[in-house]
Amino acid sequence: MNTTQCNKQNLTADKTLKDTCQGLCAKFVQQIGQAKNNLIAEFQDAFATQQQLLQLAIVEADALAWQTDYPHLLFPALATEKIERAAGWRARQGFLLRNTSPYALAA
Repeated sequence: MNTTQCNKQNLTADKTLKDTCQGLCAKFVQQIGQAKNNLIAEFQDAFATQQQLLQLAIVEADALAWQTDYPHLLFPALATEKIERAAGWRARQGFLLRNTSPYALAA
């Protein structure tokens, strides 16, 4: 077999692998983007006055998911957990602010 022909076959195989990997990566990014949009739509009313808190929870989940081998599979669960914790924190802060004596805030 000719070395030129062998090199052409390797280049073609490498290009095909590269295209496949890029296509899968683009698909993962699209899936995570769609999941983000779905989560924002689902929890938008719960965070009506604090959209930044919702965005922060989603960004944190996104960063954690990309540190794993399967970000497209783990992102929805991580984001849901982060959003639920943020909602709990928000509710607790609201409770504390409602039940705090005005004298305690003045100190």
